Amino acid sequence: MSVNYLNELEQTIIERKNTAEDKSYTSSLLNKGVRKCAQKFGEEAFEFAIAAVSEDDKNLQDEAADMLYHMMVVLAARDISLDQVMQRLEARKSQSGHAEKAARKKK
Repeated sequence: MSVNYLNELEQTIIERKNTAEDKSYTSSLLNKGVRKCAQKFGEEAFEFAIAAVSEDDKNLQDEAADMLYHMMVVLAARDISLDQVMQRLEARKSQSGHAEKAARKKK
C-alpha cells in the first residue's frame, strides 16, 4: 500500500457524498455538515493522542487510520482536495517549522 491509497480513499469519500446515508457511514457524516465532521475528527485526534502514549502499536495504527479518514472527510465537506493540502506541505519543505509558523502568525 502506498500514499496513492489516500488518493483512492479521497475519491471514495467524494463518491459517497451522493450515496444514501443508510448505505454509507461517510455519506451520513457528510450530510450532517462540516461541524459534525470536524467534531468527529476531533474525537479521533484525541483517541490518537491517547493511543500514542499507551504503548500499544496496533491501537495507535488503528487510531491513526481513523484520524486520517476523518480528516479527509472534513476536507471533502469543505471541498478541499488532498492535492491542495499536499501543495501546502510541499511549499513548506524548504523552510524550518519555526519560520513557517511565524509567517502564518503574520497573516
